[in-house]
Amino acid sequence: MTYSASLLPDLIKAVADTIDANADEVTALDQAIGDGDHVINLQRGITALLSQAEELSLLDWPGAWQKVGMTLMSTMGGASGSLFGTLFVAMSKASHQHALDRQGFAEIVNEAVDAVKKRGRAEAGEKTMLDVLVPVAEALTAASAEADLCEVLKKLVEVAETGVESTRDMIATKGRASFLEERSRGHVDAGAKTSQLMISAVIDQLLKVA
Repeated sequence: MTYSASLLPDLIKAVADTIDANADEVTALDQAIGDGDHVINLQRGITALLSQAEELSLLDWPGAWQKVGMTLMSTMGGASGSLFGTLFVAMSKASHQHALDRQGFAEIVNEAVDAVKKRGRAEAGEKTMLDVLVPVAEALTAASAEADLCEVLKKLVEVAETGVESTRDMIATKGRASFLEERSRGHVDAGAKTSQLMISAVIDQLLKVA
């Protein structure tokens, strides 16, 4: 890959700063239609990753993704911990079948997102983090052969932003929000929002060193 896992300390710090800066907004979203603890759980997992950042930076990508996934599963708790953990563990597993180039990375991400679908028994369109992850994975595949990496990264930011906004008019069919039925409409999904924030934070860092 163009980037090495030595970037992980900076990437994790960027994610931590972004989630902290937007914690009040996301908590308000989660309180409106969810349990209200999404940000707290996520911050717990990110704090654990911060403590491991230097260790992670010494690993190869498959090893780092595996450790990130297992750490999130063991520290976050709740549905989000399982889903985010599954994403990274599945990336590690898929990386053993694909080259770590841009096309291979697109395949890895798509397989990982499929694993999240299976774990959550959900699809895009149900007002979850998948409404960000699925279009980003699809856009990554569509752009894998494009020459300008910076333009690809900027496009992914736009796709993630469009994905999170799309959840506003959806009726939730998963999690606590599903009990609200029609009343869940009009609110952005908190898991989709944090997914978008983290993707954007990571890409901002990658653009700095591209």
